[in-house]
Amino acid sequence: MKLFGLVQRMILWDLFKIFALAWFSLTALFLMAGLVAEATQQGLSPGQILAIMPYIIPSTLPYTLPTTTLFATCIVYGRLAADNEVLALKAAGVHLGHIVTPAIILGGAVSAATFLMYLDVIPYTHHELRSRFLRDVEEFLYSMLRRDGVIRNNKLSYTIYVKKVDERNLIDAIFMKRDASGGYEAVARAQEAEIRVPAGRKILSVHMKRTYVVSKDDNGFIAEKIFEAELPDFLDTKKWRAASMTWAELPMFREQFQLEADGYLAEFVKLKQKEEQGQSTEEDTKNKRKAEINWKHHQNLAFGIDAEFHLRPALTLGCLCFVLVGCPVGVFFSRSDYLSAFITCFLPIVTLYYPLLLCGINFAKTATVPPSLAIWPANMVMLAIAWFLFWRLLRN
Repeated sequence: MKLFGLVQRMILWDLFKIFALAWFSLTALFLMAGLVAEATQQGLSPGQILAIMPYIIPSTLPYTLPTTTLFATCIVYGRLAADNEVLALKAAGVHLGHIVTPAIILGGAVSAATFLMYLDVIPYTHHELRSRFLRDVEEFLYSMLRRDGVIRNNKLSYTIYVKKVDERNLIDAIFMKRDASGGYEAVARAQEAEIRVPAGRKILSVHMKRTYVVSKDDNGFIAEKIFEAELPDFLDTKKWRAASMTWAELPMFREQFQLEADGYLAEFVKLKQKEEQGQSTEEDTKNKRKAEINWKHHQNLAFGIDAEFHLRPALTLGCLCFVLVGCPVGVFFSRSDYLSAFITCFLPIVTLYYPLLLCGINFAKTATVPPSLAIWPANMVMLAIAWFLFWRLLRN
C-alpha cells in the first residue's frame, strides 16, 4: 500500500507538471498569436493590449483547461504504457482503476476550480474587458476610425467617414446626418475635424474646421462648424449578455428580461387587435413593429440566461470528461512523444465535443430545444466513450 501510494503521487506530480506547462504554452500562444494580432488590427496600442491581458485570461480558462488536462493525461499515461510500467503494475496486482485515480483527482480539481471562477471572476472580467474601453468613449471611437475609416450603424442617424487619423485630428472628414424620410438633412466635409464626448452627456460632438456644408440652415464654406448627435447604442456598458453576469445575477436578470418581454408582448397584442379591427393609425403600425422587435429581443435575452445556467457547469465538467477519455487513449496508443499525444487528444475535441456543444448552445439560446437536452449531450457522449474505452482496457 505504501509503494502504491508513492506511485500515485509520482503520477499526480507528472500530470501536474505537464498540465502546467501545456496550459502556460497554450495560453501564451493564444494571447500572442490571436489576441495581439487581432488587437493590433483593431487599432489598439501596445499599452492597451498589455492592460487587457489580465481580463482575457480568465475568459479562456473554460476552453484551455479541458484541453490541457486531456493533453497532460495522454502524455503521462502514454509514457507509462510505452515504458511498460502499466504492465508491471498489473503484474504486481495493482488494479488499473487505482492508476487512474491521480488523473481523476486532477480533472475533478480543475473542474471545481473552473466552476468557482465561473461564479464571479470570469463574468466580472468578461464585463470589465468590454467596459474598460467603452468608458473612454473618445478613444474607442478614434480606434474605430483608425481601423475602419468610418462610424456607421443602421440604428444611427449619421455616418462619419475619414481619410486618415493623425493622433486626434481627422483628416478629410465627412459628416452625413439623415432625416426622418431617409434622406440627408446635412452633409459636411472638413479638411480637419475632431471628436469630443462632453462629460455627463450622452452625445457625440464633431468639431469640423474649414468645412463645406450643405444643409437647410447653412450652404457653403464655413470656417468652423459643430455637429451634435447621439452616441451609438453599442457604447452602453449595461449587462446585456449572460456571459457578463455573475451566478447570483443570472436569476435577477432573467426575471427582469422576462417581465420586459411580457410587457412588450402585451403591447404588441393590443396593437395587433386594434389593427385587425381597422382602427390603427400609421403610428400604431410603427409601434406594433417596435413592440414585436423588443419582445423578441428580450425573450432571447431570457433564453440566453437559461442556456447559461447549463453551459457553465457543462463546460467545467468537460475537464473531468476529457481526463476519463485521455487515460485509456494514452494507454492504448502507448506514445510518450508530445506530437502523437497532441494529435490524439485533439481529435475527439475538434471533431466531436465542441461541435456538439456549439450546436447545443445555439439550440438552447433560441429555445428550439430545452437547455438541459441541448447542452449536456456533448458531455454525455464523452462519458459514454470513456466508459467504452475503460471497458476495453480492463478486458485486455
